[in-house]
Amino acid sequence: MAYATVEDVQSRMVKTLTSVQQDVCIALLDDAAVLIDSFASNATEAAKKTVSCSMVIRAMGSQGDMAVPAGATQGSASALGYSQSWTFSNGATGELYLSRTEKRLLGVGNSIGSYSPVEELAT
Repeated sequence: MAYATVEDVQSRMVKTLTSVQQDVCIALLDDAAVLIDSFASNATEAAKKTVSCSMVIRAMGSQGDMAVPAGATQGSASALGYSQSWTFSNGATGELYLSRTEKRLLGVGNSIGSYSPVEELAT
């Protein structure tokens, strides 16, 4: 079950979604909910809604509608020679992923500690 609606995503975007884009948005919201639950099922509903919208906007924005792809950390553009280059720090274009900020919002992410699978063998 998705944590946000097409209307929630639409209210955060500059452009109006077509009916095909709305169908894609619904599918991505469902996928985002699965990903969020795998990381932080106990996060607040507000956090899950915000993160769902961010993930979907980033994935949909990377499908060619924006001059600068959402989630890009570096980029360059040229003229006449027709060259563009973008760098993404977390995931690939169009991929649903949780950014560092979104993980913090959900209450997961960088924690101090370690895990050793060998310790399980000793018990």
